Amino acid sequence: MEKVLNKFKMEVEAQSENESFVRGVVGAFASQADPTLDQINDIKTAVSEAVTNCIVHAYKKKGGTIFVECELFADQITIKIADNGVGIEDISKATEPFYTTAPEDERSGMGFTVMQSFMDNLSVNNNFGGGVLVEMTKFFTKEKAADLASGE
Repeated sequence: MEKVLNKFKMEVEAQSENESFVRGVVGAFASQADPTLDQINDIKTAVSEAVTNCIVHAYKKKGGTIFVECELFADQITIKIADNGVGIEDISKATEPFYTTAPEDERSGMGFTVMQSFMDNLSVNNNFGGGVLVEMTKFFTKEKAADLASGE
């Protein structure tokens, strides 16, 4: 396993004002590895989707805590975003494009699809005791991403 170069954990209130804050913090943290601007934007977009899911779906816009943890390696970043909300009844269905549990809020149902398209790895699991853990990885080298795509 690669050596962790840096890591952080933080907790924020599940309110829409904190979505841009978390996005900015994670983007700034990732910049330590000297990724491309496109890679930073990909990370920030995926983080925005994960945080928004916590606010809108996990806590139904009624507040709660969002947990963020990042680990930075020489050639990748791993981001974990978790909540203690309602959980996801059927994760495979929830990760399908256009599926939403909040159509009345004009949600597109593309959050997990966006995360998956902008990151190299995406894992979505219910937390033991409630809530959801989203774990995402972005590789900064083309070789690692190509190896992953080919199944190596």
